[in-house]
Amino acid sequence: MNERHEEIASALPQNLDSLPRLDGFRLRGMEMTRLETFIDAAFAFAVTMMVIAAQQVPDDIDALLAAFKHVPAFLASVLVLGIFWRGHWKWSRRYGLEDGVSIFISWALLATILIYIYPLKAIFSSMFYLLSDGRLGQALGLRTGLQERSIFAIFALGFTAIAVEILLLHLRAWQLREPLRLNPRERFLTRADLAGWSVPAGVGMVALVLALTLPERFVSWSGWIYFSMTILVPAHKWFLGRREPDA
Repeated sequence: MNERHEEIASALPQNLDSLPRLDGFRLRGMEMTRLETFIDAAFAFAVTMMVIAAQQVPDDIDALLAAFKHVPAFLASVLVLGIFWRGHWKWSRRYGLEDGVSIFISWALLATILIYIYPLKAIFSSMFYLLSDGRLGQALGLRTGLQERSIFAIFALGFTAIAVEILLLHLRAWQLREPLRLNPRERFLTRADLAGWSVPAGVGMVALVLALTLPERFVSWSGWIYFSMTILVPAHKWFLGRREPDA
């Protein structure tokens, strides 16, 4: 065990079984670290930016009704951000890591989130515009197939990057399983999260390939491919549930 591993191990209580648990996982990070606080602030700022970026405060009934067109896209965007936020929150609670590698990955996550919010809301706004025949959301106003291909590729890059960054945080925790003194169940759950975050990362990569290679009239399928996770994620949880060891 090197010096950094000894520092991580020394920060843990001797009796880890006295720690509170979540789904059988002993929570080593119950107290919010400066890193987690900063990431939480970044997510909150991202949500605020999506609200501000939509429109100014409506000052008449027509403007108010028009503003409601953006509500579905806003809610869908917040849902996606919430999934990623919970991924980082659960990682922070379980492992309580604040080493150099974890800080670097978290800062990369922060930067990606703040860049990602604009294509995120744009894609959802365009989707609701298409599904509602123009009654909800807003058209992207793309003039060429290259522009359409570009926005879907940018969205896929952002989505994949965030998923990979959270995946890397769990990989870091797995690398530190000895100083963290993970028991067999905790090791199983850590591996499960590694596999779980590989699902959105893989879907994002497929979406990127589709955005760059599909014929122009089929490029939108690189957006619809994300809905495959409504099947893949529950299937992954079901498979793990059959193999999960007792607490």
